[in-house]
Amino acid sequence: MNGSTKRNRKQKESLIVVTIDGPAGAGKTTIARRLAERFGFCMLDSGALYRAIALALLGAQVTPDAEAIPEDLLSTIKISVQPGVGRMKLLLGNEDVSAELRSEEVGLAASKFSARPEVRKALLGVQRSVAKQHNIVAEGRDMGAVVFPFAQVKFFLTADSEERAKRRYAELLEKGEHPFYSQVFSEMRARDHRDETRDLAPMVPAADAIVIDTTSLTPDGVLSIMSDHIGAKLGIVT
Repeated sequence: MNGSTKRNRKQKESLIVVTIDGPAGAGKTTIARRLAERFGFCMLDSGALYRAIALALLGAQVTPDAEAIPEDLLSTIKISVQPGVGRMKLLLGNEDVSAELRSEEVGLAASKFSARPEVRKALLGVQRSVAKQHNIVAEGRDMGAVVFPFAQVKFFLTADSEERAKRRYAELLEKGEHPFYSQVFSEMRARDHRDETRDLAPMVPAADAIVIDTTSLTPDGVLSIMSDHIGAKLGIVT
């Protein structure tokens, strides 16, 4: 075993990675933030990273259905993460674009771009670099199965599709938007299908993930279940 391998293994063993995967509307982002705050971990919102690269590509007039995404264009997109306890600041170049990432247009484009191998490859190093420096709670679609297979604790949150659509609809209303529920539901079902059937890193629970159905649970209830699992696994008193 060479020195680099020893250092990498020691690093993986010394820092804690908790992953939360699952479909849109299952409550991943809210729970990841609260869980990170409870344990004093940094938060990694992988969805925001995909939204950031989608924002950059759309700005460069590249659409999700483009035949090819120029490699030299992807190499010029500079995304950096400034993680904090229960939060994450994301920079595109030198600009904080956190407020621009939650539009439906960017979200739908991000879902489609995320199926592209070149896009996933471009973000893999960004995500793993955060785990080399901090204890993290990472949420997304394939955090436990692909990005952080060595994570100490893995969760997969799910919920009934109608319940998830209702949550997303309420979230959009709170933001001052005026969507049609039927459209929100339809887009969510289409996104689920893309995420579950893509050839590269489809959205499935990791083999060792703890699956939690949040349909009839409150955020506090989900947080309690997950905190208990983490405490038992890592020997942390919650």
